[in-house]
Amino acid sequence: MSIRLILAASAALALAAPAFAQDAPAPSAPAATEQMDPVQAAFEAKGEAFGDHMRAMAGEMQAAVTAAGGDSARANAALDAIVARYQPEADSLAVDLQGFLDHVAATSTDSEKKAQLAAQGPMAIAQIKGVPAMVRAQIQAAAAAPAAPVAPQ
Repeated sequence: MSIRLILAASAALALAAPAFAQDAPAPSAPAATEQMDPVQAAFEAKGEAFGDHMRAMAGEMQAAVTAAGGDSARANAALDAIVARYQPEADSLAVDLQGFLDHVAATSTDSEKKAQLAAQGPMAIAQIKGVPAMVRAQIQAAAAAPAAPVAPQ
């Protein structure tokens, strides 16, 4: 797994957050390579589980905003509680990502790849840690946006 794939995955989580609440189908797993590194396989499995949990979180957030019925204090309290429940998982995945990046850097002989991991790894880790707050912000923004008028047919 390259750092670009990691960044793309975290960016996709952030950009697709409002769609999470609509029970979007989970992305298909990448094709298995001949012999996947066990550390990479473990990290990818954790990443997939994280994506599933973030979709569930977004659904919970959407339901909380809907249940609040326009009461922003009630919605904010519910969203705070939801973020607090899911943030430890994001933090844990960020730690796992650091371990994975350290493993790749230690086992790779490609100095360019090592430099790329060192330069972009911290950004990917920060993005993963920020996913719960980012999803929350997107759910709130979508809820605050005026509904599009229905066009007559």
